[in-house]
Amino acid sequence: MSFLFGGRSNKTFKPKKNIPEGTHQYDLMKHAAVTLGSGNLRQAVMLPEGEDLNEWVAVNTVDFFNQINMLYGTITEFCIEETCPVMSAGPKYEYHWADGQTVKKPIKCSAPKYIDYLMSWVQDQLDDENLFPSKIGVPFPKNFLSIAKTILKRLFRVYAHIYHQHFKEVVQLSEEAHLNTSFKHFIYFVQEFNLIERRELAPLQELIDKLTSKDR
Repeated sequence: MSFLFGGRSNKTFKPKKNIPEGTHQYDLMKHAAVTLGSGNLRQAVMLPEGEDLNEWVAVNTVDFFNQINMLYGTITEFCIEETCPVMSAGPKYEYHWADGQTVKKPIKCSAPKYIDYLMSWVQDQLDDENLFPSKIGVPFPKNFLSIAKTILKRLFRVYAHIYHQHFKEVVQLSEEAHLNTSFKHFIYFVQEFNLIERRELAPLQELIDKLTSKDR
């Protein structure tokens, strides 16, 4: 269950990633849901006292994947090869896909194809017990934060594409409040732990400044 989309039966783009009940990560997720419910996003993203940073980042990364999955799921019918022949975020930013494993040399592809590659790749990372251990006592890999940074950097690109190319449809579907809340939560989280470099956020910098200025 995603923090922001409680009982809504949105179709998701990819299957939802569930955190198993009874695990410490599940308890952490519930804690995050409660603090988010208080409405103070700056506070909600902070590392709870005595908790492990890797575990907190892991739980939130899964949640952001689920949120973006739902948000993109609502506009897939508008994001098609014909309307989005390249993966862009406005006229100045274009993304080419490479995952460093199966696709080593970046390839130019349509937005729907890029987002399909991206979300499938993220799903594979989240499902890998060596990278995202769900069992208590199993340690996170030493390079976990750099893996999480790559995942979050790529998930940001889906927000950027939705805002730049599909905001009109989002408004028509009355989803803009969900999109804004989800993105604001995402930005506060990555800012709190320095997880995405500022230059990567450039396509939405104006929006970021607008969304976060009220809380400074």
